[in-house]
Amino acid sequence: MAAQVILIMSVIACAFGDIMNIDTTGASAQTARQDALKVTGVAASNKLAENDLKRMDQYKSIIIKVGKANQMDPAVIAAIISRESRAGAALVNGWGDNGNAMGLMQIDKRYHKPSGAWNSETHITQGTQILISAVGAIQKKFPSWSRDRQLKGGISAYNAGVGNVRTYEKMDIGTTGNDYANDVVARAQWYKRHGY
Repeated sequence: MAAQVILIMSVIACAFGDIMNIDTTGASAQTARQDALKVTGVAASNKLAENDLKRMDQYKSIIIKVGKANQMDPAVIAAIISRESRAGAALVNGWGDNGNAMGLMQIDKRYHKPSGAWNSETHITQGTQILISAVGAIQKKFPSWSRDRQLKGGISAYNAGVGNVRTYEKMDIGTTGNDYANDVVARAQWYKRHGY
């Protein structure tokens, strides 16, 4: 049974690339300051993810279900939820970004019509499909990139748009904190090692 679970999870991870194979510099000092951390980089991303774990675990079964249904690594979904809303802790009545973005995955009402309750399977599905669309756009824009690099580019595009991704090395310039994809990748690697 355990071998079947590992096989299923590795199949999910491979649909858009393997998060564990992606290079990352982790969180910037600006992002690390959210939790008054004295470290930056991957260590900061790991601590931020860990600080959100208890809240994240209440959504774990939904995250895994949505990931499986959409062939997106649940660890990536969890990492975006951690980054966007701190697993709900950064929201007021389910909203963030000055009332412009809804839910755990912070779907911006200026660009999308949010659906479902802020913490629902419907919401997480919508956010995951927006991410998949961003990855697809990066695949078309950079067909020579590996699937792992395209996944990282799609994560960056989830935050700042496909047009903001111009090169692999500088994809985070212009994202929130200038570290979005690198922080999310590092958090996803942490969540992957902790059961997502």
